[in-house]
Amino acid sequence: MAICIDIGNISMSEYYNQMKIILTELAAKIGAKLETSDSSIITGIAPLNKATPQEISFFSNRKYRNELSKTKAAAVILTEKDCSFCKVAKLIMDNPYLGYAKAANLFSPPIPKPPGIHPSAYVNPDVILDSDVYVGPQVVIEAGAKLGKGVIVGPGCVIESGVEIGANCQLKANVTICSGSKIGQRIIIHPGAVVGSDGFGNATDGERWVKVPQIGGVFVGDDVEIGANTTIDKGALEDTYIANGVRLDNLIQIAHNVQIGEHTAIAGCVGIAGSTKIGKNCLIGGGVGISGHLEIVDNVCVTGGSIILRSIRKAGVYSSGTPIENNQHWHRNYLRFKQLNEMALRLKKLELGK
Repeated sequence: MAICIDIGNISMSEYYNQMKIILTELAAKIGAKLETSDSSIITGIAPLNKATPQEISFFSNRKYRNELSKTKAAAVILTEKDCSFCKVAKLIMDNPYLGYAKAANLFSPPIPKPPGIHPSAYVNPDVILDSDVYVGPQVVIEAGAKLGKGVIVGPGCVIESGVEIGANCQLKANVTICSGSKIGQRIIIHPGAVVGSDGFGNATDGERWVKVPQIGGVFVGDDVEIGANTTIDKGALEDTYIANGVRLDNLIQIAHNVQIGEHTAIAGCVGIAGSTKIGKNCLIGGGVGISGHLEIVDNVCVTGGSIILRSIRKAGVYSSGTPIENNQHWHRNYLRFKQLNEMALRLKKLELGK
């Protein structure tokens, strides 16, 4: 196995400053219609009020319309209906935010890592490394692990025995992948995430707890992104399953045997209890709590802070909880919440009396 070398003294800002593209070429790459044949050199992307004539910007929120009319950007990504408010070149798209995402990727490619193993890393001789793998400082990779082509393993990561990681995955700093985990291709796992930790399984023996061994694993499909300090527990008997294209934000807890369908996106601080199944193309807002052994069908949107205690069997938007209000009003309402049962019984008596 080769020993890697440093990437050199180039800074991140210097590296990104090397990214330059002609405006007409940029339009083609993001799928936008450019109303001019302008051949300006574009060096980056910036907010409307800060963009220079060498940068582009985007507009997708009407509250920034005043900034749109005053921007000094070389061009703005926007919809056809907003063109009249823009005085600079226009990159016209039905979905300007998607255009922004594509452009941002052009101007912020990952800094290349030279293949090889840092001298401070420990890689068991039985590990199988494909070509172009980068293993950073203080990494531990145990026996039987397999890493595909182009995998990047950041500093301090631990990859336990038997783990399989597909091609072109990126593990940021201090990621732990536990035994029994199989990771697909083109996965991004952010710092501190843990994949394959033991599920929370305990049986009672009188007043004592007896640990239930978690002998399943975790399967993560292709093109998934896992946020910082998110944990995905291994299954008790079968695998916890994360399908292709799923997006997981930071600080999410996914318990054993949970299944999440393709292209579902889950915001930060969500907790999902064991054996719950979430369908495809769902959107789960921040701070949502989902009880165990439930089923949520495809195309469900749950707004932030909601608590789900029963299955959702019809697509749509769901909410629970009470919005924030003045503390005095909240206390008054809380007292009335406690009286609801008594009030309901009194109302029922009145109705029956009629």
